[in-house]
Amino acid sequence: MENNNNVTEFILLGLSQNKKIKNFCFLLFLTCYITIWVGNLLIIISIVCSQLIDQPMYFFLNYLALSDLCYTSTVTPKLVTDLLAERNTISYTSCMTQLFAMHFFGGIEVLILTVMAYDRYVAICKPLHYAIIMSRRKCDALVFTCCTGAFLHSFVQCLLTITLPFCGPSELDHYFCDVYPLLKLACTDTYTVGILVVANSGMMGLVTFVVLVLSYILILYTVRAYPADSRSKALSTCSSHITVVALFFVPVLFIYIRPATTFPEDKVFALFYTIIAPMFNPLIYTLRNLEMKNAMRKVWCQNPFVIGRQLA
Repeated sequence: MENNNNVTEFILLGLSQNKKIKNFCFLLFLTCYITIWVGNLLIIISIVCSQLIDQPMYFFLNYLALSDLCYTSTVTPKLVTDLLAERNTISYTSCMTQLFAMHFFGGIEVLILTVMAYDRYVAICKPLHYAIIMSRRKCDALVFTCCTGAFLHSFVQCLLTITLPFCGPSELDHYFCDVYPLLKLACTDTYTVGILVVANSGMMGLVTFVVLVLSYILILYTVRAYPADSRSKALSTCSSHITVVALFFVPVLFIYIRPATTFPEDKVFALFYTIIAPMFNPLIYTLRNLEMKNAMRKVWCQNPFVIGRQLA
């Protein structure tokens, strides 16, 4: 499809053209990216090297941290390097690859968060059947389903985009390749494609968000009858999940649930689900979770060679 286009590369306008703002953003987002890697790697290694990996909640948290790393790495490294460059460009092929990867790993994150809410629902509302419902085999099947669903979502999103002709101009008013800014550059009527994009991304986000909300409503209704200590522990765990969901889903729904159009505020909202949420996820899940903190103490107080053997 690239041969049918006059545009072979796009110019990314980025967050700002002001040199001082770009230098400030470079330091800020480089720090955020390093924090994302350190925090999520700590979670992954702590879970894999401890007995927490046998518990479904931490089994899914491990995959959430991994998807966070992959998701933010499709956008943040280029954003950081572009802030130091005078002219920011991305080839057509790289743009489509970034679009596919971002929606693939983002889709995995959305679905993993939904599965984690389901896990908490089963643990709190059906505790006697929890071991059977959330067996390791079913957990593996749920992760595989999340990856398959994310691939289908991303494939459709990318297919809708690569069929569009781009004749120029090639200035993309964003800091990464996303569907709505690309639709704005297409030299054809994109009304039908825009509706399909909303149906794909918008409805996926909305349906999963509704499922998440219903899960937590049922959880909150169930824990009313719990003793004070048990209720406090359940609410503490769920509040961590709800915070992560809010950080990720609110900006996603703001951008993808509306008709296919772009606003200047979109770039700011996009920062929340591409950088801010992946950065705060490790803090939210460790600082408010006693089991994670204990596991991290045990793992990181061990001899490094022991950790290396466990990872191998």
